Order: sequence, then C-alpha cells, then structure tokens
Amino acid sequence: MNIFTLENPRLRARIADSGACLLSLEDADRGGHLLRPWAENPAWHPGESAMFPMLPFANRIAGNRFTVGDRRCSLPPQPFGDPFYLHGNGWLTRWQVVKQTAHALTLGCAPEELAGYRYAAQIAWTLADNRFETTLTLTHLGEESMPYGAGLHPFFLLTPEDRVQFSATGMWSEEENHLPGAWREAIPADRDFSRPRAAPGVWINNCYSGWSGAAAISNRFRRIEIKSDTPWLMVYQNGKDDFICLEPQTHPVNAHHLPGRPGLRMLRKGESLALKMTLRVADPRPEAGD
Repeated sequence: MNIFTLENPRLRARIADSGACLLSLEDADRGGHLLRPWAENPAWHPGESAMFPMLPFANRIAGNRFTVGDRRCSLPPQPFGDPFYLHGNGWLTRWQVVKQTAHALTLGCAPEELAGYRYAAQIAWTLADNRFETTLTLTHLGEESMPYGAGLHPFFLLTPEDRVQFSATGMWSEEENHLPGAWREAIPADRDFSRPRAAPGVWINNCYSGWSGAAAISNRFRRIEIKSDTPWLMVYQNGKDDFICLEPQTHPVNAHHLPGRPGLRMLRKGESLALKMTLRVADPRPEAGD
C-alpha cells in the first residue's frame, strides 16, 4: 500500500492507493483529527479507514441481484462475510496515480467487470485553504447500459461536546439484513437532526431523503461543514464507537429495487456520473443571544 500526503497551513490529509481510501484528515491549524484516524495493522481493511468511496453503487442491493431490461445481473459473494456485496468494488481495488501536486491528488482505476458493470473511475482530492474537496467520477465502458450510483463514506470523530445538524424531508426505516423498510415523512425524535443536537449514541443506519446537501458537526472550538450535490444522505453510527458517518449518496439504499430506481443513472458507453463533497473547517458559530 502506497501512502500520499497532502498538506497546507490549515489541513493535512493522508491517502492510500489501496481502495482510494482517505487514511486521516487533520486540522493542522488547531490540531487534532477531524475523521477517525487510520490505525496501522497487518490485517488492515479499507473499512477501517477515515473515508472510502462507494462505486459503482452505494450500500446494499437486496438478493445480491437486479435486472436491467431482460438481463439478470448477479453479484458475487462479499469477501468478508456480509450477505450482500457491500458498497461495490471500488474500495476493494488498487488505484493508480493520475496526477499529484503538493495540494492535490488524483487516482484512477478500471476494476474487473462486476455483474455487468465495466467502468473506469477517478477520484480527486484537493486542499484549498480550510477546505478538503473530493470529486468522484465514473465512466461506463460496457456496450450495454447500466444503472450507476456512487457515494462517499466518511467517519467523523465525535466528542461529548459535538452537535450534529442537517435537514431532510424523510427517511427509510431499517429492516432485516440492514435493508431499508418503509419510507416515512415523520422522522423519529432520536433520528431527527433538523436542530443541532448530540448524536444519541445508539445504533443508526438510515437513509434520509430530501437532504439539503449541507450538514455540520460543531463544538466550541470548531465547526465542520459538509456540502454535497445529492439529495440522499446515509447516516451510520454503531452505538459504541466515537464516530458518526454522514454519507452523501447519489441514490437511496437498494434503489435497484425501488420504483423508478431513484437517483441511479443509466449510463451508455462513454457516459459519466460524478459526485462531489466538500469539508470546510470553520470557527464555531455564536449561540443565539450571544
């Protein structure tokens, strides 16, 4: 595994070519990690990183199969025990350097065909003052059109002082095997982040719809602002570790089996799909009345 470092006076990022994973993102100005830091070990897996990409789809597909017209597409068994092929194969692939500077890095890959998905991908990271920008692009290479999606899976560190906030119009419940159940407009109180609040410290694994594309994690020292260009946000917290995942996705979980396949893009040969996320580190906002 090769590791690359991007650094400016405000931020420091370490990135691996294995899975195109972000290993750490540090606040070089104030000090401390913004995302769960990488812990080096011989059995390291991309899922233990600070952030990894999800492509050519995000999360799970029911039954590990789907149809495209009259074609039946079956996914292989997941290599680490999940009943479904989780998060695609981009994070399980070795990527190559396309371009590198002191403040930017682009990696590319062309994984083996996966259930009809033949594609090339690039992921570009850029440090610009107090911003860390990620752009993921997929290009379909196959002769037959395929429904594509993508996502980014960051693990934000949490302290007891942190408050999480984002707005959405509804969410899906979680059912057996972590697949979505019914969509509901009324978000339960312990899943409602429309006002800044501490993460509840319980299991959360829900996809939100109508996301505004903005979220924030703040305390009295700093504020992390998350922005993306998709209306779906997956939120994951395991209830025992000090992180929360706010994952921009171009489609909801199991969209391959939802009516109209919301958010999935049918790409013909040579067509592309892109997803962008920006993390901005800022001063905390004053409380109302200050």
